Amino acid sequence: MPEEQVAVIVKFFAKPSVAALEVTNGIIKIGDVLKYKGHTTDFTEEITSMEIDNQAVVEAKVGDLIGVKVKERVRENDKVYKVVE
Repeated sequence: MPEEQVAVIVKFFAKPSVAALEVTNGIIKIGDVLKYKGHTTDFTEEITSMEIDNQAVVEAKVGDLIGVKVKERVRENDKVYKVVE
């Protein structure tokens, strides 16, 4: 499946298991499948919820800083790709 880079990880919060990511390309919506890839990171997960400034949103555009729940640890500067069906 083709992938396009849509964001980069800015910070990871271990306790709530939330990744802060900056959208660098395109639009990210609830239901999108994102692939997280980095030096030691490599997993795919569907977005079930995301927030901007603690407010739930359904989509994010370039320049937005969003928080997304993740099942695994991510690291700063990991790349985030949208899996395109």
